[in-house]
Amino acid sequence: MAKNVILLGKGKLAIRIAQWFRGSSDYTLQLVVPVMPEPHWTDSLTEWCLDWDISYVESGHYQDIPHVRTDDWSIDLVFSVFYDKILPAWFIDKAGCVLNLHNGPLPRYRGVSPINWALKNAEHMHGVTIHQITPRIDAGPIVAQIRYSIYPDFDEVIDVYNRALEYGYTLFEQTMPILDHITPRPQDDTQAIYYNQQENAHLGERRNFTRAQSPDSIATAV
Repeated sequence: MAKNVILLGKGKLAIRIAQWFRGSSDYTLQLVVPVMPEPHWTDSLTEWCLDWDISYVESGHYQDIPHVRTDDWSIDLVFSVFYDKILPAWFIDKAGCVLNLHNGPLPRYRGVSPINWALKNAEHMHGVTIHQITPRIDAGPIVAQIRYSIYPDFDEVIDVYNRALEYGYTLFEQTMPILDHITPRPQDDTQAIYYNQQENAHLGERRNFTRAQSPDSIATAV
């Protein structure tokens, strides 16, 4: 029997993943919860939903999922792709599985703007991680991960971001068919690095997609 799925998120990668779920015989895409307002610098997930007649939550808030607060509501899988809200324990407990695709090599670069911070810190390796969502931000057990080279001497944030979208989709596509056979592994908290939204003010020229942009011109990459 196909598993019911709710997708949370935004942008090109969320659309590709939604399309994969839509075409899968193992999953039924029940609902999409887009980030609202949608960012102007990427493709619209809501437009994709309209094109394919997929139901979505107009407010972009998980609390507005129909009947989510009722005792008998449940869902087999929730998959988050750059969603902007922290999911609380009561919501997580209602789902059979809640997964997040994070643009960083967890446990390093938990929190916001992982690509920006990796370049700011002159890293030469970065990664994408699929992990279980728990009440602690980006701290849940790791389901799958891929690491790849980055080049802080000449890479812009947009370069690494676009690279991450490709690696992220490949990781997703190869992980989902074997998801039921994977035992998630706990993260090593002693290796964790975390950045919050307030710390983005210290990113300097790495705050935006390119170093040539003005500080207020575009939001930081997820």
